[in-house]
Amino acid sequence: MDLMQLRQDVALANRIVHRAGLVTAFGHVSARIPATDRFIFPTRASPALARAETLLIMDTDGQRLEGEGEPNTEFWIHARIYAARSNVGAVAHVHAPACVALGQIGQGLRVLHNAGGIFGEGVPLFQRVGLIRSRELGDQVAATLGAHRAMLLRGHGANVAETDIRRAAVVACLLEEAADIQLKALAAVGGDADRLHAYTREEAERLGDETGSSGPMNRAWQYYAALADGQI
Repeated sequence: MDLMQLRQDVALANRIVHRAGLVTAFGHVSARIPATDRFIFPTRASPALARAETLLIMDTDGQRLEGEGEPNTEFWIHARIYAARSNVGAVAHVHAPACVALGQIGQGLRVLHNAGGIFGEGVPLFQRVGLIRSRELGDQVAATLGAHRAMLLRGHGANVAETDIRRAAVVACLLEEAADIQLKALAAVGGDADRLHAYTREEAERLGDETGSSGPMNRAWQYYAALADGQI
């Protein structure tokens, strides 16, 4: 993928998470420029307004290298996850309502449906509240994320770290879907978590491998992209 195509995908990924209801005026999705410590990142505007030509290029030390305008203030989330994990090609930071709610009730994410199997290895919770506006806090977020593909931030939202920008956008949508299903299931059983018939680790791994394969991921990207651009 050339740099212009990557910029276009980053802009589209930001519009996708907005259209899916994971962000409003705040939130951001970025992508690493392959084999570098640089990443493409939005300016300080709603993700709904992201366009390829308005994006910035930053590095993992938090320096803006190219582009006009100020970056979103929580760029340290992205910078320090990229610094900590060379296998991460894209990061999504969203304020998804169900993720926020789930992070506030003291429960980890449970795998309750097929697509949720991709989170079978667990979704850690970052307990500190507030914005991530320093290198130190960015490092703490990256440490909490560890080798996982997603994490919750208490009272704040969620981060997704994936191999590429298209997967990051799709997985962010699936994370919110999984959190929403869990909250609805909890409500249906009167809040009794013991009554949730969660998938076993083996079941989650099997379904996660299927959901995370290239076919379903590409199909989901096409759907969310069409939705974001008003084609459906």
